[in-house]
Amino acid sequence: MKSIAFDSSSIISLSMNDLLWVLKSLKDKFNGDFLISDGVREEIVDYPLKTKRFKFEALMVVNLLNNDYLKIYSSDEVNKKTVFIESLVNNLYKAKNEYIKIMQKGEIASLALAIVLDSLAYVVDERTTRLVIEDPERLEKILRNKLHTNVSINRNNLELLKKEVKNLRIIRSTELAIYAYELGLFKDYIKPTKYLKDVKKDLIDGLLWGLKLRGCSISEEEIDEALRFTNK
Repeated sequence: MKSIAFDSSSIISLSMNDLLWVLKSLKDKFNGDFLISDGVREEIVDYPLKTKRFKFEALMVVNLLNNDYLKIYSSDEVNKKTVFIESLVNNLYKAKNEYIKIMQKGEIASLALAIVLDSLAYVVDERTTRLVIEDPERLEKILRNKLHTNVSINRNNLELLKKEVKNLRIIRSTELAIYAYELGLFKDYIKPTKYLKDVKKDLIDGLLWGLKLRGCSISEEEIDEALRFTNK
């Protein structure tokens, strides 16, 4: 199965920036499945539908699900992998003789889904999740500074986790937005205007900063680099 797995953080970032619509064209171009776990569905659909603040965003996700632009995937294998991954990541960093819970069940289920299906990419905006996959040693230092105490790392669990995620490609909502731009999905936004001198640059800047300020972990340096690259 050709697939891309999504964490709740990336879906939330897109919805808060009114960008969920780009997933339709991206999925058609991808010609595979965009998948979420049951845990993500609970976080971005079930719970928000019971609230007032995020109900509309949840309905936008429901629309994607109804039209198969997003699909919910679950299996016994994913459930077993979720339990195993949780035993690793939440028993990885220890402070004051207690392990630090660094990932929630929904996040772990999404990661497990991506691993089991060997997805082409795992889309996640949340910094801690990305760091535990891409740079766990750096996360150890961040936790030490944040907690103002010594933090140790379980080396056995770390090696097991690295084996699980070694082939996993991580992308963020910002990369999806740039790809959508390159496909011409924002062409109506960059038509000549008397109000802006460099519409293209302002569009990319607005997209990336909007995503950053509403949940995506991306640095100012990365935004500047993206601006240089897309304006070549």
